[in-house]
Amino acid sequence: MQNLMRKAKRAVILLLAAVLLAGCSREVTGAQKQYNATFLTLFDTVTTIVGRAESEEAFTETAQSIHDALLEYHRLFDIYNDYEGVNNLKTVNDNAGLAPVTVDERIIRLLLDCKDYYELTGGMVNPAMGSVLSLWHEARNDGIDDPANAYLPDGEALKAAAEHMDFDSVVIDEAASTVYISDPEVQLDVGAIAKGWAVQRVCETAPAGLLISVGGNVCATGPKDDSGTPWVVGIQNPDGGDQYLHTLYVTSGSVVTSGDYQRAYMVDGKLYHHIIDPETLYPSAYWRSVTILCADSGLADALSTALFLLPQEEGQALLDKCGAEAMWVASDGSITYSPGFEENIRT
Repeated sequence: MQNLMRKAKRAVILLLAAVLLAGCSREVTGAQKQYNATFLTLFDTVTTIVGRAESEEAFTETAQSIHDALLEYHRLFDIYNDYEGVNNLKTVNDNAGLAPVTVDERIIRLLLDCKDYYELTGGMVNPAMGSVLSLWHEARNDGIDDPANAYLPDGEALKAAAEHMDFDSVVIDEAASTVYISDPEVQLDVGAIAKGWAVQRVCETAPAGLLISVGGNVCATGPKDDSGTPWVVGIQNPDGGDQYLHTLYVTSGSVVTSGDYQRAYMVDGKLYHHIIDPETLYPSAYWRSVTILCADSGLADALSTALFLLPQEEGQALLDKCGAEAMWVASDGSITYSPGFEENIRT
């Protein structure tokens, strides 16, 4: 029940955001009207789709097709649930040290990109950290459900799990379309990349003029109308409230934010969020939030995590390699921008 209440609360927040993003749910633009649709069934978060169409029925058909495509990715990349007739990442994890698993080509593509992001970020974005992240996942869920008895993962257990997070143990055979984890204690967790990567793939074939948000991973498939009107995307204040830190003009590409206010819980009066530093095995303390502007949503997702785990100078060096922009919010509320970020700010 508490999980459902939290999800409903997130839905309300994103529905409010959709009003900002879209102006209203049925805005008239020429012969077309603007609509939005919201789904609660994807990647354990809220998905909002905004766009124009000749009729509500036509928009609903488009939105449903995008939902269905994202649902396929959700099931393929799920590490917690089985689905009949689907070999997903949970199947791969369950067979660690046992046998290669034949998987959908989309899992192969994701993991190959994960390998690139792992190398690009110097291991800061590591999809083979599942053994460590699962300990935090369990403690965080228990702490959210029972705050009075919230606890941290056992330190020795974290160190033991950290002995088994070598991405080289993930053997990807493109020709056979198989994945094999050679170390039986290594587990995949693609949570730092999966949403953005799936959104990017779907946006590549979606109609122009849509704005798709999956848990705050926002991607525009073009301006909101034929006259080139940009979308307006809000950046959430880490301290909460209804006021955005900034609103941005976006006509294409992605806006992705990682923050310490997402999936966090309290232990002895201290907040512990979900972005775990692979070197310390604890939540990173560099930033309150990092927002990325990038043409590719999958890369933006990876960069938002990496920059959250790095000092600003090292993060800027990564941005320079990728042609992306960023905004950092520090613990004292001060804000730092990459050289081109402010050009996109509306307010």
